[in-house]
Amino acid sequence: MKKIAILAALAAAAGAASAQSSSVTLFGIADAAVRQVKNGDTSLKSLASGGYNSSRFGVRGVEDLGGGLSAGFWLEHGYNVDSGSVSDTARFWNRRATVSLISGIGEVRLGRDFSPTYTGYADYDPFGDNGVGASSKFDSSLGTARDTGTRADNQVTYLTPGNLGGLYARVSVAAGEGALGKRYVGGRLGYAAGPLDVSASYGETLVAPVAGEDQFKTAGFGAAYNFGFAKALFYYRQAKMADYKLAVYGLGAHVPVGNGVVRVGYTHANASGNNAAGASVDANDANQLALGYVHNLSKRTALYGTAAYVKNKGNATFAVASTPALPAGQKSTGYEIGLRHSF
Repeated sequence: MKKIAILAALAAAAGAASAQSSSVTLFGIADAAVRQVKNGDTSLKSLASGGYNSSRFGVRGVEDLGGGLSAGFWLEHGYNVDSGSVSDTARFWNRRATVSLISGIGEVRLGRDFSPTYTGYADYDPFGDNGVGASSKFDSSLGTARDTGTRADNQVTYLTPGNLGGLYARVSVAAGEGALGKRYVGGRLGYAAGPLDVSASYGETLVAPVAGEDQFKTAGFGAAYNFGFAKALFYYRQAKMADYKLAVYGLGAHVPVGNGVVRVGYTHANASGNNAAGASVDANDANQLALGYVHNLSKRTALYGTAAYVKNKGNATFAVASTPALPAGQKSTGYEIGLRHSF
């Protein structure tokens, strides 16, 4: 954490010295939860990081260049509150590392960031894709070395401005730089105005060939509508590699209750076709039920609790948490109670 302390000091000094037209901001989240997971017949009690929001530390800034043009940067590091360790040993700024130019016609962003196809379903996950109820447990790479499921390195991204009457879009191209599983092309198009938010996304990643096919393809659709008394959420996505397909849909809701919100979600995963070895995966389906509550103690601090249950079929191994190991076809349950503080 010595690097973080040095960066914090530098960012604070930069912010104090910056002109009125520039800004540098330090930000972060510390989130830890007491968790119990039972995968098959094996249970594990632990202190986990990121049950409500992923723990992170970052620095971001923007400079007004004049003439309606601005420059920005965003560096964001993920860490584990329970152990103080980095969440990605291969990358320090693993969550985001970008520099961008912003104008009235949109933003051109360069660097590591979310892939459009990830945001195309994660934005409609009632659990924000965190904790035991997260949706990403069903985002399989189908036996490939795909490295673009959540984020992609080496991205050039264009994002539309926010003055298009609710229309929004982002298009990303990521260079593989000679490594299979990293070259990515994807986009997302949506409309968000008032209580409604709908979008569609599509992406392809270059991977090692399977049955003559070298493109891992992902397509999705999501929708949310805020009725006032509750917010309904839905997403559907399909991953495809040669003859192997995994279709996932999720239904969920946020229901405000006093200073908190009840979160509920149902997810179904349906596999079809044959894997790279030629074996049928038609029976490898799964269902998840998840329920949680978040109580806001302030704008920055919240207590939360979540419970999730996954029923696997066939040889499916979807689990609420990766440890302990889950035998194929067995159920997985998880419970957590935690505290989130943002700064």
